[in-house]
Amino acid sequence: MFEHYEDAGHIIFHGDAIHILSTKIAPESVDLIFIDPPYNIGKQFSTFYDKWESEEEYAKWAYRLLDECLRVLKPNGTLYAMTSTQAMPYFDLYLRQRMVILSRIVWHYDSSGVQAKKHFGSMYEPIIYCVKDKNDYVFNSGDIKIEAKTGAQRKLIDYRKTVPSQYNTEKLPGNVWYFPRVRYRMEEYENHPSQKPESLLERIILASTHKGSLVLDPFAGTFTSAAVAKRLGRISISIESQEEYLKIGLRRAMGWKEYKGEKLLSPQKNTTRKNKNGQNIDFIQESFF
Repeated sequence: MFEHYEDAGHIIFHGDAIHILSTKIAPESVDLIFIDPPYNIGKQFSTFYDKWESEEEYAKWAYRLLDECLRVLKPNGTLYAMTSTQAMPYFDLYLRQRMVILSRIVWHYDSSGVQAKKHFGSMYEPIIYCVKDKNDYVFNSGDIKIEAKTGAQRKLIDYRKTVPSQYNTEKLPGNVWYFPRVRYRMEEYENHPSQKPESLLERIILASTHKGSLVLDPFAGTFTSAAVAKRLGRISISIESQEEYLKIGLRRAMGWKEYKGEKLLSPQKNTTRKNKNGQNIDFIQESFF
């Protein structure tokens, strides 16, 4: 069973990702897929508990997911896949037999203040970036350049050139990306245990799509992919199994104000927030800013 919502080129499916991918999305129809699936590390996502019986069972599930994603991806399409550091080898080995891996990206972020005491704590999440055809894919290098400190800030001169000149003030990002994690009371914050920042998705979407391109996120969560795609003039398909998070998507991607009689408010406009036990915590709206 699933529900379907559509508005101005943006589609939301409420249901199981693999079932919807295999039955509702046409082959070779998607320009960019961003996968941020459950990591198999025991997190609670509304009514879904993110833990398989074994790593092998998780890998089997992931392979079915990846096969369906490859089926719906265009011949010149691009796939970005995230998972836990523990599970990424399964993804990497499977994808390298079926796609061309262009980069293995590290999303590095700041500490939450609580770190491991008996081993080195995790400060990053891996992203694998791959395409179907290494000779035919979208990469808009001019849209994602960042400041080059050597040229822009230090203003050093490159004397190796025939005519010495200052180093470039801009450059392409490398494969280590620093973007802060989304925290409570930030403007883009949503009540979700694994929200990805808009800045991360903005770089991915700008790099690998054109205006009007179709972006697919099979595990929409806070619907950051759809929200950024909409802002950048792309269209989107989002899949989400949890009704609690579906409501975020209806608000962020489609501008809905109400769902089944419930007002859809962002956390900044709401007057309660749930703790880990699902209990409401009252707070004062004016204290945000």
